[in-house]
Amino acid sequence: METPLAIANYFIKKSQDTGVELSPMKLVKLIYLSHAWYLAITNEPLLPESVEAWKYGPVVPSIYHLFKKYGNEQITQMEMDYACMTYPEVTNKEVISLLDAIWELYALNYSGLQLSTLTHEKDSPWYTTWHEKGGSNKKAVIIPNDLIKEYYRNKIKSTQSVATDGNPQ
Repeated sequence: METPLAIANYFIKKSQDTGVELSPMKLVKLIYLSHAWYLAITNEPLLPESVEAWKYGPVVPSIYHLFKKYGNEQITQMEMDYACMTYPEVTNKEVISLLDAIWELYALNYSGLQLSTLTHEKDSPWYTTWHEKGGSNKKAVIIPNDLIKEYYRNKIKSTQSVATDGNPQ
């Protein structure tokens, strides 16, 4: 598992290196998508922290609180883990490969608002938790990893179906 802050710093560095905009909303959604795809591919959580369903989508609370000071603006610097006095980094090569793929697919093609819309799709883990499991009656509720994993595994299966027979299922 990786700390959410290490993953955040990875994406912030990518943003600085490429000049691609990275707002707090976009960062939170990229971390959620990284966790979701990692769960679907490896059957293991990427994050030691739960993802929560909030009114405006799936949120990793620690990341939201660390970066909310930027509002809707560009994140300008990585954050330090003050308990360790270090800037956490992702070192696992497989995780880095996944984060690079997430960056290429999502960060280069979607704004934070578009990623928010993407994670709100009907039947998505956020949608199910928020609308069907009572999340909207609370400020925040945990999105179960099993729900996230199942949803993204189904995305993999539907992509494979299209690739093998050319017809969406």
